[in-house]
Amino acid sequence: MVTEGGAIAAGVIGAIFDKAQFDAKAIMPLYLRLQHMIREAVTSGILHELEALPGEREMAEMLGISRVTVRKALADLVSEGVLVQRRGSGTFVSQQRGRIEQPLSRLTSFTQDMRSRGLSAESQWLERSIALPTPQEAMVLGLSPGAEVCRLHRLRRADGVPMAIELAVVPRQFLPDPEIVGASLYAALDELGARPIRALQRLHAISLPEYEAGLLQVPVGSATLFIERVSYLPDGRTVEFTQSHYRGDTYDFVAELYVMPTTQRPGQKEARED
Repeated sequence: MVTEGGAIAAGVIGAIFDKAQFDAKAIMPLYLRLQHMIREAVTSGILHELEALPGEREMAEMLGISRVTVRKALADLVSEGVLVQRRGSGTFVSQQRGRIEQPLSRLTSFTQDMRSRGLSAESQWLERSIALPTPQEAMVLGLSPGAEVCRLHRLRRADGVPMAIELAVVPRQFLPDPEIVGASLYAALDELGARPIRALQRLHAISLPEYEAGLLQVPVGSATLFIERVSYLPDGRTVEFTQSHYRGDTYDFVAELYVMPTTQRPGQKEARED
């Protein structure tokens, strides 16, 4: 679980945010100088995981720069995953963890993925309701007019760190009550005999809007992977339409590729790869 650590000792603060060293890097823009000092302190072990940095005002006064410059330097480091910001608490050194690799060839739930990596999967419900589908949802799910859906909108965390925002839409014929969904949607669908066996996914990179960036605790405009998934039952019916935002600084989606065998016609020379 990610929890905030203590404040940095006064002597350490003075060593990290040394005005003479800062001025000596005059060839660099001000915000890049501050980024370099903080990043170097983290990589060298002077700053430890989950330690709290001084406030923006204090850093600005120590280095003789504006708070706007400090804010820009911190925002870039947060986007890189070096730092993390907690509303009302301050700025902290991130808990250093490897990036999560997610195979594109397996249909698994977020809960399964995190547990398989020894992480604690958590959800914060943003919406759990019964509603009429949007035109896009009705078309993707193949619904008749008047059919209702369950809308399951969640912020997903791993060991307390926001990882993804998911909006899953399931026809009520397969999920009559959204309240029965606990930690895992797929576990609930399995109990109802409606677990999907295959899915099609489409993903592309976008910049995070303000609302989603706030939920994922990253700067507005940060890179994210937007994924649309359509899942199917064994008989071909569509059971799930999910749209997700995955943090670009924590996720790598991996696909295994194969060379397709060539078919050789009579009298044709064997195809050769360059």
